Amino acid sequence: MLQTLLSSLKTGTSNNDEQETKRSHPRRDVDRCVAVIHGRTFPVKDWSLGGVLIQADERLFGKEQDIDLTVKFKLRNNIIDVSHKGVVVRKSNGKVAVQFEPLSQTISRQFQQVIDDYVAGQFASSQV
Repeated sequence: MLQTLLSSLKTGTSNNDEQETKRSHPRRDVDRCVAVIHGRTFPVKDWSLGGVLIQADERLFGKEQDIDLTVKFKLRNNIIDVSHKGVVVRKSNGKVAVQFEPLSQTISRQFQQVIDDYVAGQFASSQV
């Protein structure tokens, strides 16, 4: 047991590190965006290529509920709407997590456009 403890200290692993490796896609909380579900607009706390975490009254959603949503991103020069389907996987304390269905190539390209716009904006502001 002591050997296990020492080896975990050397490698720097912890429960938080193990939880971080569970994610398939990194979370993004730097983009300006909202989610529109059933005509209602909700702030997005963060999103990834796997899903979105919205700020909403969790009582409005059922666990494992299928959702049609549009995530609206404010880019530097325009607004892009990404419409997709997902399922509610978690809800608590004013937050609702929606896991996306597998992404089509079109939707993947739209999400990549959002990421590229952010990177280009960061590069441009670093050159000033």
